[in-house]
Amino acid sequence: MSNAKDFSLDEALSATDEWDDDDFESGYADSEIDGADPEVDLTVGEQDLAERHALRRVAGLRTELEDITEVEYRQLRLERVILVGVWTEGTVADAENSMAELALLAETAGSEVLDAIYQRRQKPDPATYIGRGKVEGLREIVEATGADTVILDGELAPSQLRNLEDKLKVKAVDRTALILDIFAQHAKSREGQAQTELAQLQYMKQRLRGWGGNLSRQAGGRAAGGEGIGGRGPGETKIETDRRRINDKIAKLRRELKAMKGTRTTKRAERHRNAIPSVAIAGYTNAGKSSLLNRLTDAGVLVEDSLFATLDPTTRRTTTADGRIYTMSDTVGFVRHLPHQLVEAFRSTLEEVAESDLILHVVDGSHPDPEGQISAVREVLAEIDAAKVPELIVINKSDAADPMVLARLLAREPHSVVVSAKTGEGIAEALALVEAELPHPNIEFSALVPYERGDLINRLHQKGEIDSMEHTGEGTLVSGRVHEDLAGELAAYAVSAR
Repeated sequence: MSNAKDFSLDEALSATDEWDDDDFESGYADSEIDGADPEVDLTVGEQDLAERHALRRVAGLRTELEDITEVEYRQLRLERVILVGVWTEGTVADAENSMAELALLAETAGSEVLDAIYQRRQKPDPATYIGRGKVEGLREIVEATGADTVILDGELAPSQLRNLEDKLKVKAVDRTALILDIFAQHAKSREGQAQTELAQLQYMKQRLRGWGGNLSRQAGGRAAGGEGIGGRGPGETKIETDRRRINDKIAKLRRELKAMKGTRTTKRAERHRNAIPSVAIAGYTNAGKSSLLNRLTDAGVLVEDSLFATLDPTTRRTTTADGRIYTMSDTVGFVRHLPHQLVEAFRSTLEEVAESDLILHVVDGSHPDPEGQISAVREVLAEIDAAKVPELIVINKSDAADPMVLARLLAREPHSVVVSAKTGEGIAEALALVEAELPHPNIEFSALVPYERGDLINRLHQKGEIDSMEHTGEGTLVSGRVHEDLAGELAAYAVSAR
């Protein structure tokens, strides 16, 4: 028999009537939510930036094997790194600028730079890149700092990487692999991911190697699919099998990219058919290309102070002051010694630059070596057959640049303009220069367009240049210059010029 008091719901509820809930605050309360989504007003670029920063590396939770000889394949996960450079030409300032850029690349890839060393040599050592004596000194630095990766400022041969890893007992990564890893992290579109994977496979194919002889084993007998008698023999070594699989994957990616290139070519042909001029924004990575595109067109693309923050091209439609339509595209950034695998893989994307009517070459005016950036970008432009496209140098970041450096660049590059995408300084002047550089219609006309052909007048505003316009009783009397396709339609309404 229970002595518990009978429970009554009405009595329990009435006991709560005098509770004061004015000071009550839910533990789930969100001060940012007032009936509206706080991300509604975010641009696409701001949402991409928030997503990129949503995950952070936690130091001290590494589970990778210490002995690299125990693993057969390793994923590139840079953590605590030492930077190593070989200085073969140029000044000390050039060597220091190159190492500073390598440090930025390493940090962009998600690593912590512990130390950096470089040496003067006539040419890199063919066996270890830095020489036997320097390898011993580097090993002492690695052991003292606890680094697990060494990044070298150059493209190393497979034998050099293998020799360094055998002696240092940590990962050795060259500049090319580092840049490819950054591209793999930042590529978002299907085309960008396919282009990056193709470049990585082309790089990997020449560097397949095994640890403990794993890749040199031959398949025979039961290892050859259980063939047994008659199936035993030399067969394929594992390295041959992996190379064949990589070749198959490369062929598949090239077919996919060829199909994607067809779509891009169709869009470009449509713009040419409609005589829509195109402007390509090119330049060194982190020079402010995306910021400039946002300032010029309100594109809202991702902007971040890091190298290769945006890889996927963005095209926006905009208009001149007199109403003519043209497109402006942001392209992938360039860098010194850009891996040839990337240039080849991204060739279809870079063709947007080669096929444009004007290149806005963005230069970071606050960089220690802006002239070096200009030279590096022009080398890549020449490689993709874009050297003959008209070029306008846009010296960005004037708010942070030294006035003496800006004056030096203006004297070196007469066809240039100084702007600040951050503050808006010089943007109006840059737009005026862009509009002046765009190709102009070359066929003069004078026509009396009936009022029912308002669509034709609208296209004249968008694609032509109007010198005079007068509304008469019979229609609109207009004169100016147009392209060939529009001139053909106006021929039916042509009148003699007054």
